[in-house]
Amino acid sequence: MEKQKNAVGRRKEAVARVYLSKGTGNITVNDKDYKAYFPIMYLQNQVELPFKTIEGLTSFDAVINVQGGGPKGQAEAIKMGIARTLCEVNPEYRPALKKEGLMTRDPRSVERKKFGKRKARRSFQFSKR
Repeated sequence: MEKQKNAVGRRKEAVARVYLSKGTGNITVNDKDYKAYFPIMYLQNQVELPFKTIEGLTSFDAVINVQGGGPKGQAEAIKMGIARTLCEVNPEYRPALKKEGLMTRDPRSVERKKFGKRKARRSFQFSKR
C-alpha cells in the first residue's frame, strides 16, 4: 500500500468518509478515538467488524469523518466505508467481506410523511362521536 486509500459509506442519513493507511490500529472518528465517540459496545463492534473479518485490526490506521443521522446509522456507515476501503487496498479481501454482508448498501431509510396523515402511514385519531 503506497499511501492512504479512501472510500465512502452510507446508511440512512449518515455519510462516512474513511481514510485508511498502514499503521497500528488507531481508529479516529471526527478527531476523537472511536471508543470515546461510540461509548456503546455494540457500535464499537460494528466499527471493528471489517477489520476482524480479515484479521487486520492492528495493521491499519483509519481516520473517519462522519456526519448526519444518529449513532447507529453513523456506525454502520463507517462499517461499510472501511469494508470498501479494504477492498481497494487488497481485492483478495472482497470475498470474506462480502460473505459477512459488509459490501451491501442497506437501502432502508425513513419513509416520507404524506399529507393528510400524522406520519408516513399513521392517520389522525378518528372519533366516531
